[in-house]
Amino acid sequence: MSEDFNQWYTEIVQLADLADYSPVKGTMVIKPYGYAIWENIQSYLDKRFKETGHKNAYFPMFIPKSFIEKEAEHVEGFSPELATVTHAGGKELEEPLIVRPTSETIINHMFAKWISSHRDLPMLINQWSNVVRWEMRTRLFLRTSEFLWQEGHTAHATIDEAKEEALQMLDIYEEFAKQAAAVSVIKGTKSDIEKFAGATTTYSIEAMMNDMKALQAGTSHELGQNFSKAFDITFSDENNELQHPYQTSWGVSTRLVGMIIMAHGDDKGLKLPPKLAPHQIVIVPIIPNDKDKDSVMKVVNLLNDSLSEFRVIIDDRSEVSPGFKFNEWEQKGVPLRVEVGPKDIEKNTILVSRRDDESKNSYPMDDVQNTIKTLLDEIQDNLYKNSENTLKENTTHVESFSELIEVLNSKKGFVSCFWKENKEDELKIKEETSATLRCYPLENTDSEKAVNSDSENGNFAIFSKAY
Repeated sequence: MSEDFNQWYTEIVQLADLADYSPVKGTMVIKPYGYAIWENIQSYLDKRFKETGHKNAYFPMFIPKSFIEKEAEHVEGFSPELATVTHAGGKELEEPLIVRPTSETIINHMFAKWISSHRDLPMLINQWSNVVRWEMRTRLFLRTSEFLWQEGHTAHATIDEAKEEALQMLDIYEEFAKQAAAVSVIKGTKSDIEKFAGATTTYSIEAMMNDMKALQAGTSHELGQNFSKAFDITFSDENNELQHPYQTSWGVSTRLVGMIIMAHGDDKGLKLPPKLAPHQIVIVPIIPNDKDKDSVMKVVNLLNDSLSEFRVIIDDRSEVSPGFKFNEWEQKGVPLRVEVGPKDIEKNTILVSRRDDESKNSYPMDDVQNTIKTLLDEIQDNLYKNSENTLKENTTHVESFSELIEVLNSKKGFVSCFWKENKEDELKIKEETSATLRCYPLENTDSEKAVNSDSENGNFAIFSKAY
């Protein structure tokens, strides 16, 4: 894995049966096992969105080109990645249509129709959909020309409410990463160069993968009044005066599947966190000969019934060996493997293998529900602790500009420093090291002498090479 992480990643995605290459360059086919992981991600986040007052809607994937051009920064930021439809129904279109790269423009066109009074605010909309960004270099799940995601879009009466919303959604992304995906992340603010096209402020969660590169796992944006002014969205406030609302947008994508693979996997395959694994437990019957089959399967089925609160699969295929099954389920990252054979039945025990630490132990059959629950909780916690340790152990702090460049070029991982926002200096770092300023962490508000200034203080910043 350490020798060629990219090759390892591509092989694991295919060996674990998550996705395959599509005949359309740069796009992918998500296979059922990979899609099941995405469904579990969706389920967790959708519940949290609804608990915080958001409602799901759907908007068209075709956007008039003139809409994209209404917000100057937005069109400039997305121009190289746009896919354009010029012909339909056998003739040239009067106005070209853009296949949505994101939906701010068409959603704000509708907001202008739906918002007229302060009573209409806040407007809290989420959409689960696909988007198209014509990427030159693609990789399954991480960066494809078409991908699945969710995008939240909201409108608020005040700038403070919009900021509170953007930070609340960032917190939900952090909670998902830590509690469901078992990945340690840093919440922070993006630099001006790295922020979303059309945003006033972009927040992100940044994760460290097992090759020590950064992955931007989710973003939340304060849009100010940029879009509400461009699309003439107005509301009458409590004094009956017309105002433009303040807005946010926020999103995560199928890239999260890639994050889970790269944060936890090893040379044997995936290591899925129990909260997101399509199968939390695989039961493998051990049947040495035909005379044992009925007695073993009877116990296996009773065991399956007793574990109904968990996601269980029985692998009773007779055409492949137990060793083949063990290897396959290890590749697929199933957290627990339970073996049941005649010897286990005699002892009234089950043999349980953990995917996270590869330990193997026998447990009493009588207390199986509590045992399984405890083990799954331990695996979830252990994966998170490993991710947290990876982040801590591979972050280096530097105190000069030259040291920043030297460490970024010689050492893997994150590099922290105090940084004075400066576009030219940031581009120089990128040019000389291929690293970018990932974020200014929200939890560190200290200000000390900046590595790129002789006299001024800077904010605590994280640099890293990234996906």
